[in-house]
Amino acid sequence: MRRRLFGTLCGLVFLMNFGRTVFAPLLEPLTVAFSTDQATIGVLISLVWLGTALPRIPMGYVLTRVPRYQAVLATGFVLAGSSGLIAVADSIASLRVGTFLLGVASGAYFVAAVPLIAELYPNAVGRTVGIHGAASQLAAVLAPTIVVGILLVSSWRTVFILLAAVAVVFSIVLASIVRGSRIADESAPDRAFLSAVRSHWRLIAVGLLMVGVAGFLWQGLFNFYVVYLHSSKGVSTTTANLLLTVVFAAGLPAFWFGGRLADRLPIVPYILGILTGFVVSVVALTAAGGIVALTVVSVAIGYSIHSLFPALDTYFLNSLSDENRGVVYAAFTGISLLVEANGTATVGVLTEAGYRFDVVFIGLASLVGCVILVLAGLYTTNRLPGNSPRDHRA
Repeated sequence: MRRRLFGTLCGLVFLMNFGRTVFAPLLEPLTVAFSTDQATIGVLISLVWLGTALPRIPMGYVLTRVPRYQAVLATGFVLAGSSGLIAVADSIASLRVGTFLLGVASGAYFVAAVPLIAELYPNAVGRTVGIHGAASQLAAVLAPTIVVGILLVSSWRTVFILLAAVAVVFSIVLASIVRGSRIADESAPDRAFLSAVRSHWRLIAVGLLMVGVAGFLWQGLFNFYVVYLHSSKGVSTTTANLLLTVVFAAGLPAFWFGGRLADRLPIVPYILGILTGFVVSVVALTAAGGIVALTVVSVAIGYSIHSLFPALDTYFLNSLSDENRGVVYAAFTGISLLVEANGTATVGVLTEAGYRFDVVFIGLASLVGCVILVLAGLYTTNRLPGNSPRDHRA
């Protein structure tokens, strides 16, 4: 029963991330369908990610009132409803509402589902979170191909009709699995929101230190990756897009194997090693020339940054008791996304001000390097929360 539930969650996370990443290949069809410009449709992508960030902290409060499996189930139906609304949208306004709600569904899902997975597999958090993340990453890699295939035989609305239908099916399957198991009897809401956050503020701060600056750099890097490669490296736009696909494709083995390594290695040194690899890869990108070198660096960047996410989730979730996981994880991910989301705007402002991409990326990579030194100092002096003997296992 546990495996069936986990498999259903992997299916749902595929749909959630597919919904978040499906708009990029639909940019032109939507522009034509609504007789508008790319800037207007581009706002839709921002609304999806804004919707992903905003509900996370409120969802932490919701998890003090309802069990996690009920919250996950609700997000599945919200995904179906928002996809259906997009499919029948006849105006930009209704399209925006649908895309925002789709983002809300995905953001709320992750907050409820990841702690639920830790509850289901307390002795294999890294492995299961990694597999779950790989399913999510697979959606990002396959979304363009799936959309192009659908557009060859039908309209853009079919994409969202199918998404809504499959989301309903997975939600019904999830409900039937829970009803036929002991999960409903054993699950309970998390403890009070404010007291849980106050009790674990140091862990939240360390988590932000681990992912905040690195995620800030990552957001600015991948959103400008194609522009950077084209303008600074002389790569064609087509090749640059392929290299960006390579970056995301490298996330598949990163989630799959990275989660397993997080269960087996001392977690804090492992995270520091990942961050170091990310910094080295970004610096190498600024020095790389030629398609072969850029491809190798793209793989390294994609693998290192995507390895960070299951490793950080493992560290974070293993440092919390079950009654606190949902609330504290919600607060952490909500705050971290708000910090990271500013990376794209910052890189855009700095480059518009005349700073070269190479200078901006090296500067941000240097900040991540400083964070690594701070974390290493805290770790060696045993000042990190969750820095228990478990972290030092061989």
